Amino acid sequence: MFFSRPILMLNRTFSVTLTRPLFLSTRNTSTQNQRSLTPLNLKPINSKLSKLMKNACIVEADNLFDKMPQRNTVTWNTMIRGYFQNGFFDKAMCSFNQMPERDNFSYNTVIAGLMQCGDVNNAREVFDGMVDRSVVTWNSMISGYVRNGLIDEAIRVFDNTPIRDVVSWNLVIGGLVNCQRIDLAEKYFKEMNDRDVASWTIMVSGLVRAGCIVEARELFEEMPVKDIQAWNVMIAGYVENGYLDMAEDLFQRMPVRDLNSWKQLINGLVNSQRIDEAIRKFMEMPEKCQKTWNLIILGFIRCGLIEEAHGFVEKCPYSNIVSWTNVIVGYFEIGEVMNAVKVFELIRTRDSTVWNVMIFGLGENDRGEDGIKFFIRMKESDLLPDQSTFTSVFTICSDLPSLDLGKQTHAQTIKTGLNCLTAVSNAMVTMYARCGNMQSALQEFSSMPIHDVISWNSIICGFAHHGDGKKALEMFERMRLTDVKPNHITFVGVLSACSHAGLVDQGRYYFDYMKNKCFLQPTSEHYTCVVDLLGRFGLIDEAMSFLDQIRADGVEVPLSVWGALLGACRIHKNIKVGEIAGESILEVQPSNSGVYLILAEMYLRSGRKEDAEKIWAQMKGNGIKKQPGCSWIEINNSGHVFLSGDRSHTEFRRICLLLNLLCAEMGTKILKPSTATTSEEFQISFDGRYE
Repeated sequence: MFFSRPILMLNRTFSVTLTRPLFLSTRNTSTQNQRSLTPLNLKPINSKLSKLMKNACIVEADNLFDKMPQRNTVTWNTMIRGYFQNGFFDKAMCSFNQMPERDNFSYNTVIAGLMQCGDVNNAREVFDGMVDRSVVTWNSMISGYVRNGLIDEAIRVFDNTPIRDVVSWNLVIGGLVNCQRIDLAEKYFKEMNDRDVASWTIMVSGLVRAGCIVEARELFEEMPVKDIQAWNVMIAGYVENGYLDMAEDLFQRMPVRDLNSWKQLINGLVNSQRIDEAIRKFMEMPEKCQKTWNLIILGFIRCGLIEEAHGFVEKCPYSNIVSWTNVIVGYFEIGEVMNAVKVFELIRTRDSTVWNVMIFGLGENDRGEDGIKFFIRMKESDLLPDQSTFTSVFTICSDLPSLDLGKQTHAQTIKTGLNCLTAVSNAMVTMYARCGNMQSALQEFSSMPIHDVISWNSIICGFAHHGDGKKALEMFERMRLTDVKPNHITFVGVLSACSHAGLVDQGRYYFDYMKNKCFLQPTSEHYTCVVDLLGRFGLIDEAMSFLDQIRADGVEVPLSVWGALLGACRIHKNIKVGEIAGESILEVQPSNSGVYLILAEMYLRSGRKEDAEKIWAQMKGNGIKKQPGCSWIEINNSGHVFLSGDRSHTEFRRICLLLNLLCAEMGTKILKPSTATTSEEFQISFDGRYE
């Protein structure tokens, strides 16, 4: 059957166009067939359709609709509205086009739906095609423009509206309030002849949000009728603007209170660190709210009162898994790992969040191996690891001497499909990079469908950390071709790469690019990288001049910068600047053993043995001892840990013999004949000391 009027068609981008009449065969829409049948009572079926749509049972609703022998306008409207509510905009428009008869509600539903999905132009086209418009139609247009941030268009429609009700006024005033155009909102509010309680409440809310708390209170007192929402808006305004006593006074005057009234006042007390008062108010609540109770517990934790929070959680019956989890987080934040573990063991029913908190917290407190044990326990408890779990585990594996566990966990993410998540892939790239397996890091990075700034930072910093500066810079140039904006961490990797690759000019360029093109303020890490870059290549004077630039930026020269400068002076035997750098560090860190040893070494190399002895005497007098160095290596799936001066390893004698052979080889093939240092200086005795 052909229809005589134009039909609105919606393409995949939801654009509506007027077309010539079309033959519709998707669904049986023949009104002739329907009129020949005895009219049915469609109300129960339409009600069932509405329930199916509300429960997102789209397929079931479609099947029921297709089986209906008769349909009325309510039936079609129900389907169209349901499609819009569930995000099936193309189906909604297809049904709208197929309707044999439309009423005002049909058009209003489509306009509201199109506005909801941001298709403003097509909503306007539907509106323009209407012959008869009700006040609801005009309000739908105003509401849609407000929803999409087009407040001027909303005002234009409002001003041209032939019929207005209180909803029309409230919509435009609310839109102006949301855009913080308070003066114009007040103008429209004063022009209203009939106001309801919502009108007054919207205006009070706008004044509160603008910080005009006195004006808001005056308007509040003028309200002829106040509902609970109006009281809550005013109380929230006092709380947000720091007038907690006035909020409490208003709260006491309320004739009736709801849950939001109690929550707003208690939230204000908690945020003002008036925790005891918050607890008293909570105890006065007629109906206790676990969310509010957890907020109070969180307030204790933010104030550093972890043990007090722990006590309340154990004693009060309002606590749930969230309360216990917050206490565990609090203990981890202050480094009390054993108390966090004890609280965890008290929890009878655990969810994935509390397991994740334990794994992450142990890793952050240098107890990564214990974190792995909890990861194993979590899997044994039949809880499936999620994105947060794997991210924490990969972070722990980054600091382990062996990559075996990291590779096994990588395999698990593939089995669960979580390896496709950007956050998980980022953690894997970081793990492989930190463990020195840049080939696997690059392979994982290349397999990612989406890269964010963390992805790029991980691969750039990984190459830079392992000395492949050129590859790091190559990845950065690839990043610049994308829409991802570099951040501070990106340029730490870039500047470090320039230092490793000896690219002084590029380092200067990227530092200026960061400041002047990306508008990123340098941090101590960036300054340190530049000084290290200049110092590595003997540009000590330029490095000293760079310190003046740091001071000109209003920043005190960080200790890390002095450390980089001291290291450069050690390499290039610049004792004068080295002394300045060393003394600057010792003024802040008088127990830094490394600085003493570097200065003593520099004095010895320049023949100033007496000065070196003074440094050693100063160390001894201050009770400063050098912490033994530590290293480890994995051989045949077995980890070997070495401490400086430790002779307990079973293969110690063989290791010393092999090192002596390597030193001899270095002495004959690498060191120049004129160099004072020979292989004999590197001989290692079996007691583990250098001779």
